[in-house]
Amino acid sequence: MRDLGVRVTADGPTIRVWSGRATGIDLVIDDAPAEHVVPLTRDVHGVWSGSDPRLAPGRRYWLRADGPIVGDDGVRTPFDPGVNLLDPYARGLGRTGRGEWRGVVVDESFDWGGVEKPRTPLDHTVVYEAHVRGLTRLAPFVPDDLRGTYAGLAHENTIAYLTDLGVTAVQLLPVHQHVDEQRLVAQGFENYWGYNTLSYFTPHAGYASRDAQLGGPSAVLREFKGMVKLLHAAGIEVWLDVVYNHTAEEGEDGPVTSLRGLDGSYYRHDADGNPIDVTGCGNTLDTSLPAASRLVLDSLRYWANDLQIDGFRFDLAATLGRGPDAVFSPDAPLLTAIRDDPALEGVRLIAEPWDVGLGGWQTGNFPVGWSEWNDRFRNRVREFWLRDIAHARGSGSSTNGLGSFASKLSGSGGLYAHDRGPLAGVNFITAHDGFTLADVVAYDQKHNLRNGEDNRDGTDDNRSFNHGAEGPTDNPGILDARRRASRNLLATLFLSAGVPMLTAGDEIGRTQRGNNNGYCSDDETSWVDWNLDDEREALLADTKALIRHRRENPALRPVRFGTFGDVTPSATDMTWFGADGGPLEPDDWRNPAHRTLLYLAASTPEFEAFNRVLIVVHGAQSPVTVTLPEYSDIESYEVLWTSGDAFDPRPRLPGESYGILGPTVTLWRVV
Repeated sequence: MRDLGVRVTADGPTIRVWSGRATGIDLVIDDAPAEHVVPLTRDVHGVWSGSDPRLAPGRRYWLRADGPIVGDDGVRTPFDPGVNLLDPYARGLGRTGRGEWRGVVVDESFDWGGVEKPRTPLDHTVVYEAHVRGLTRLAPFVPDDLRGTYAGLAHENTIAYLTDLGVTAVQLLPVHQHVDEQRLVAQGFENYWGYNTLSYFTPHAGYASRDAQLGGPSAVLREFKGMVKLLHAAGIEVWLDVVYNHTAEEGEDGPVTSLRGLDGSYYRHDADGNPIDVTGCGNTLDTSLPAASRLVLDSLRYWANDLQIDGFRFDLAATLGRGPDAVFSPDAPLLTAIRDDPALEGVRLIAEPWDVGLGGWQTGNFPVGWSEWNDRFRNRVREFWLRDIAHARGSGSSTNGLGSFASKLSGSGGLYAHDRGPLAGVNFITAHDGFTLADVVAYDQKHNLRNGEDNRDGTDDNRSFNHGAEGPTDNPGILDARRRASRNLLATLFLSAGVPMLTAGDEIGRTQRGNNNGYCSDDETSWVDWNLDDEREALLADTKALIRHRRENPALRPVRFGTFGDVTPSATDMTWFGADGGPLEPDDWRNPAHRTLLYLAASTPEFEAFNRVLIVVHGAQSPVTVTLPEYSDIESYEVLWTSGDAFDPRPRLPGESYGILGPTVTLWRVV
């Protein structure tokens, strides 16, 4: 099953396609005005191959397959020699005048000019989740003809913005060629996010500039590579959100475009041949079997090496860890194969550690070498800064103590195994799915009516707080509370151990007007609005400052968990205090009345100089007096940043007290 797809060999261009169930496969080459048919020959491994000199760059081709509809195991493959199928390994796709998809042989030559991958250490990484179109579609600093494209993302002004912001990796929503689900087409919508993959080897042509689209798949591929090259030259990594859990062939009655028409065993079935869907998308790739597993590995190798991608975020990654019995295991062969593949050495592997199947929530359970989206961080941090404060407004007391919040601040040690360390968690407050930062502090309920599903779609578990009014308001007190809450959430994200991920536009207050499921909104609902007023400029300045302080203070970004009584290199020595500057008692961690925490973090140097900071967190609206800890060898405290109001910048002595009015995070450098 090696070297599948179209390759140039000593015998000329050759195609290799796998199907264990077909009795015959033809290669069809567009040789206008006629079709040129090449019967393929099967080997003992189920690989069908053939050669033809017409398979040159720019040539369109497709497949036709025949075989038994139902196999001995009950699995259906809707073989039909009259149906045109895509090569699963096609590196270029084009459409006919009738809108049908065809494979296209591409010219893969490209001059990388000696530009190499940045290889940013994971503890220095700051991730920026963005949509190729949405990021620059409204950007005034990008030429009109490049807005919303790969070239627009790679434009010098976009790169300058990202560099100035301080992010080190751009994580792009799916860029594999995708299509819209039949249901969305019938409703007049489209799949803006792109989680409906048609081809695992082809960049989505709709994100290329008009000139590249007119130039065909080879030009689209060159523009994509050019984007990666320019971002790398600026020191910015490129990560891709990849959807290897299901395909655009949807359910059993869905379109037959590629895998389903070649061999039904690409998809997961039970012992009786009935389809199993643990993705909620109509089908599930069976990566416990060699064909689907090989497809995933080959696709990853192509993007990581030929296109120089630095990392992958795996959508519904729990699906990839399910064995023949459909039960998840961290030792699943594909998960370890991806991690241990020499061709993927150094590539970042990020799991979305859940799916919708039985036992689908697997946060904390992926193997060493993988990082995970830390949804527990998102949930607890939102609860602390939003729902707990909302509850205290209504009842006079919060619902949670400090313990769980402190755990998230210090790297989620109760969630990730000691040998995985804090960098196993990718921390986030928001992501593409759900409220934006501006909306999580402005809405108590989702407002998704424009999605055409009577507000049924999107989660109801938002853990948000509107601070007294639903949506837009002119009330200055509410607006001030929202601004402070936004700063507190951002501060927690960037001052916590783990890998921080910022959603594009959150740093400038992007709103979706309460829509928490913008998957079908390819319009101003989802695009980043770059018209900045003073308030949005101020939020941007705070975000830049927090990212800079994270970069400059290694105590905030440990690589390893420490061990009590030992000095662990590249860990953080943690000491906790209460508002009075004294140690916290065991009951203080659980008592909802205790909402003030002082976290003294000291690095244990391995590659950087010694560093020590103090983070002061006050999670209540009531005022409090804080006493700075008296601790061995501390001479003074210098304030670096605060989410509160104007702050006296003078250094403070150990044992000195100061007042806090309202929910606040303050970062001090310890001298």
